[in-house]
Amino acid sequence: MSDKMTYGEFEEKVGSIILTEKGNCPVTPVISMLQGKWKLQIIYELCIKDPVRFGELKKMLRTITNTMLTNALRELEADGLIDRVQYNEIPPRVEYSLTEKGRDLLPVFYAMSQWGFKYIP
Repeated sequence: MSDKMTYGEFEEKVGSIILTEKGNCPVTPVISMLQGKWKLQIIYELCIKDPVRFGELKKMLRTITNTMLTNALRELEADGLIDRVQYNEIPPRVEYSLTEKGRDLLPVFYAMSQWGFKYIP
């Protein structure tokens, strides 16, 4: 069984159990990586502007705390969705950008935006 399937195949099998070769649901790890109040919003902001500094992200996500932003960024980095680059300058500068794995989520965001345009006024 291949890990990849067409949308039509997915649509046919979605009512039944869809498992990887290891017997896992392929959606569960994706949901785990993206769960939380801020992760999707952070990735969305990185889709718009890449790279971005911590302070810029903080301004974009006005109500997020420094701790929550730091934790979400660390988790996204640990999952391989974003890169963190620290420059040895005074004052220190850190930039965040999407990895190739993170950029592979762009079609997902596009599909979500199309769904939003269709169903949310």
